[in-house]
Amino acid sequence: MQTVRPVNNTTSRDGARVWLVLGDKMGDNGQVYTIRDALNWPVEIKHIKMLAQYVFGKPKVGPTLYHIDREASDALQPPWPDLIITVGRRPANVALWIREQSGGRTRIVLVGKPSGMMQQFDLIIASSENRFPPLPNVLPIALPLMQVDKAKVADAAAKWREPLAQYPRPLIAVMIGGPTGPYAFNRRVVEQLIAQARDIGQQGGTAYFTTSRRTPAKVVAALQQRLPPGAQLFAWSSEARDNPYMGLLGLADGFVVTGDSISMMVEVVRLGKPLAILSLPTSVLGSIDQLRRSLARWLFAPDRPSLGARLRKVIAGLVYRSGFITHTRDFRAFHRMLIDNGLAVASGKGFPPPSGKLPDDAGQVVKRIEALLQD
Repeated sequence: MQTVRPVNNTTSRDGARVWLVLGDKMGDNGQVYTIRDALNWPVEIKHIKMLAQYVFGKPKVGPTLYHIDREASDALQPPWPDLIITVGRRPANVALWIREQSGGRTRIVLVGKPSGMMQQFDLIIASSENRFPPLPNVLPIALPLMQVDKAKVADAAAKWREPLAQYPRPLIAVMIGGPTGPYAFNRRVVEQLIAQARDIGQQGGTAYFTTSRRTPAKVVAALQQRLPPGAQLFAWSSEARDNPYMGLLGLADGFVVTGDSISMMVEVVRLGKPLAILSLPTSVLGSIDQLRRSLARWLFAPDRPSLGARLRKVIAGLVYRSGFITHTRDFRAFHRMLIDNGLAVASGKGFPPPSGKLPDDAGQVVKRIEALLQD
C-alpha cells in the first residue's frame, strides 16, 4: 500500500477544520489518505489506539470512547472539526462521539461499510463489492480507494529481478487469499490451483504461488506436496523472510488472484497488469447467504426512471428498516465490474492486457465532500 506522510495543519483552504480519525489498520488508513491527497487540503490527523480487547473485538456501534486507550491516542479536544473523514467501525465510533461534543455541527465522511447506524453518517463511500440501500448519503464508487506504493514495488522489483530471472517466462503470480464471506477453501480449490500450475507450465511459463495469512494450513500443505515440477511456492508465515510478493507485483507477466481477495485484485488493477480472477466454491452457509446477497443485488440496484424501480426502492426501504438486510458484500458483483470494465478476465481466458481505464473514484469523492461543506 502507499506510504504517506501525514499533514498536520488546522484548516482547509475554505477555512473548514478537517480531522482524519484513524485506527491501526494501514490498508484502511490508506484509503483515507487517498481522499486527503485528492482534496489537497490541510488536515489534522488523530491516531486512535484501541484497548487490547478491542483490537479484534468489536465494540457496539455508537458515539463511544470506551473501546479506546485515551492516554495512548491523540488528544480529542476543542476546537472540534467541521469535517471528519474516517474508516472502520472503531474509529467511526470516535467520530460519532466527536460530533456529539460539537453539538451536532461536525460532518462525518465514512469510507467503507458501516456496521449499523447508516443514517448517522453524512456521507458513506462504498466500493462496488458493497451493496447498500439507495440512501442519499451513500456514494457508490467502483474500486476501494487503496493505492499501491509504486516506489516500493520498484525497489522490490530491483531486488527480485535476478532471483526471478532463472524461471521460464511468462512468469505468472498466483496469489492466494483465504476463506471469507461465502467462500470455502476446500479440496476443490486445491485442484483448481494445481490445474493453474499445470496449464501455465504446459505453455512454457512458470507459476509462482504466494499464500497469505488467511490461507488455510491444509491448502498450503497440499500445494507443497502436489504442485508440478517447475511451479514455485512461497508459504507465508509470521517468521518468513524475503517474501517475493512485492517483487512479483513489479515483475510478473500476469496474475491469478483468488476471488476472495479484493485488496490483491485492486493492487494488480492499479498497476495496470493482466489479471485473471479465480472463481471459488461457496460454503454451505455461503450458498444460503447468497440468496440474501442476490436479493440485496436486486433491491439495492441503481435507480432507474421507471415505475418498477420506484416500487423496488420502496420495498428496499422497508427491508432496510426491518433490519433483515442493511448491507452485504457481493464479491461476484465486484468480479463482474472488473471484467465488464476491461480490467480483468475470468481465469482460464489467458492474460490479456487490461483494455479499460481506471475510474476517477477519488474525483467523485472530492466533489461530494466539497458539496457537503457548502450545505
